[in-house]
Amino acid sequence: MPCERQPRMLNFRVEYRQRSVELVLEEGSTVGEIKQILETELGVPASKMQLKGWKSGDVSDSTLLRSLHLPKNNSLYVLTPDIAATASTSKNSGLQESLNQNFMLIISHREAQRDYNLNFPGSRTIQEMTLAASGISHPCHSLSVCRRSAPANAQEPTEECADVHMISDSEGDDFEDASEFGVDDSEMFGMGTSSCRKSPMMPENSENEADALLHFTAEFSSRYGETHPMFFIGSLEAASQEAFYGKARDRKLLAIYLHNDDSVLSNVFCSQMMCADSIVSYLSQNFITWAWDVTKETNKARLLTMCTRHFGSAVTQTIRTYKTDQFPLLLIVMGKRTSNEVLNVIQGNTTVDELMMRLMGAMEIFTAQQQEDIKDEDEREAREMVKREQDEAYRLSLEADRKKREAQEREEAEQVRLEQMRKEQEEEKEAIRLSLEQALPPEPAEESGEQISKLRIRTPSGEFLERRFLGSCKLQVLFDFVASKGYPFEEFKLLTTFPRRNITQLDPGSTLLEAKLFPQETLFLEAKE
Repeated sequence: MPCERQPRMLNFRVEYRQRSVELVLEEGSTVGEIKQILETELGVPASKMQLKGWKSGDVSDSTLLRSLHLPKNNSLYVLTPDIAATASTSKNSGLQESLNQNFMLIISHREAQRDYNLNFPGSRTIQEMTLAASGISHPCHSLSVCRRSAPANAQEPTEECADVHMISDSEGDDFEDASEFGVDDSEMFGMGTSSCRKSPMMPENSENEADALLHFTAEFSSRYGETHPMFFIGSLEAASQEAFYGKARDRKLLAIYLHNDDSVLSNVFCSQMMCADSIVSYLSQNFITWAWDVTKETNKARLLTMCTRHFGSAVTQTIRTYKTDQFPLLLIVMGKRTSNEVLNVIQGNTTVDELMMRLMGAMEIFTAQQQEDIKDEDEREAREMVKREQDEAYRLSLEADRKKREAQEREEAEQVRLEQMRKEQEEEKEAIRLSLEQALPPEPAEESGEQISKLRIRTPSGEFLERRFLGSCKLQVLFDFVASKGYPFEEFKLLTTFPRRNITQLDPGSTLLEAKLFPQETLFLEAKE
C-alpha cells in the first residue's frame, strides 16, 4: 500500500511590539488563517492587522502559503497603525492591553529649560513594576526633573553625577529619583558628567574608518546586547559601493546610523528600536547598515567631510540642522544613476511601528526604482549580448573569408607551380626532342644502292609517321625518331601488328635487319601502363 505524502509544515515566528508568537502551519494554509490565530494570541482584530515580512511583498488574506515558496523557518511582524485602544472593565484585561501600548513621557528639565519626549512600551519596568502597572496616564504623562538639594552635612559624592528628582503631574506620583526606574540618570537623560558615562562609542582620531567601526560595533554590543543590525565594517565609500554599485538585482538601500551619546534619546532608540528583532531582521535583509558616532566634534567633522564627498553639500547641511537632542538619526540613502538620494531622515523620537513603516516606505520607493534598473540592465545586457553575438559572427565571417582567401591563394600558387613545372617539363621535352631530331641521320633516298627499310608507324591519335631507314640502322635510331615526334621511349612502347611484338623490349643496339623490320613494316605506338 503506497504511503500518503505528509503535508509540509512551516514554522513562523511573529513579532508584535514586545511580544513574540511561535506558529506551525501546513503550507496549504492561507495568510488569513495566520491572522485568525494571531487574533486569538495577541487580542488584535485581524481586520486591523498588517502582517509584514513576506519576501514577495504584501500578500492578501486568501493567498496560499504554498504559492509563496517559503522556507522552513520564517520571521514575520505585525503592524497596527490604526488600532484603537479600548478600556476594559476587567483589571487583568486592562493591564494586558496597557502592556501592549506605548507611553509618551514628557519630561521637563527645569534647569536646562528643555523638554524631552520619550516613548516606552507599557512593558518597560520601573524596578519591579511595569509602566502599565504604575498608574501613569496613557497615552501621555508629564514629569519634571531637577537636581535635589543635598543636606548641609552630606558628604560630597565620589563621582560628580546628577542626582535627579522627578515629579509627576499626577497626584501621588512622585518618583524620588531616576534610580527608581532602574535606569541610570545619565543614560536616560544625557545629563551626567563624563566621569559617569561609559566608554565612548567611537574613539577620536582613529587611523581608519574600519577600526573605528570595529570599536563602535563592540561597544554597541557591550551596551545593548548582541541582537542588533550588522554594521558594515569599512569606509562610507566602501559601504556605498556595496549597496549601490553591484548588479541591479543585488543592490540595497544604505542605512546610515548616526549616534550621539549627548542625546537623551540615544539609549532608548538603541535598546528599543535598533535592537528590536523585527527591525534587525528587516535591516539585515534589505539594507547595508553603516554607523558613526558624532558625540565628539572631531568625529562629527570627519563625518560631514565624508558626506560632502559622497552625497553632496545638501546632505551635509541637512545633518548640521539637527540639534543634539534630535539624535540619533537614521539616514536612508538610495543610489541613483547619476547621484545618491537621501530618501528619509528618521529621528530618535519614534516608535518601532513608526520606524518600520518608514523603512518600508523607503523600500517601496527603492523597489520601484530597482525594478526599472533591472529592466534597463536586462535590456542593456540583451543589447550587449546581441552586439557580442554580431561581433562574434562578424569575426567568424572574417576568419572564414581569410581562410578561404588563403586557401584560394594556396591553390593559385599551386596551379602556378604546376604550370611552371609543366612548362619546364615541356621545354625539357622539346629540348630533348630537338636534340634527338638534330642527331638523327639523314633519311636515305629510295634509289640509293643500300638496303632500305620503309617503316609506317601509327600514333595513338590515328596519324601515321612514315620514314625510310637504312637496314643497317640501329633500333636506337628508330626509337630516337619516334621520340623526336613527341613519343619518348620512357612513355610509349612500339609494337608490330602481326605477329605482335614489343620492339621496345629488344636490344636498341640491334639493326633493323636483325629485328626483321625489312624491307617494310607497319608499327603502332601504345602508351605504357
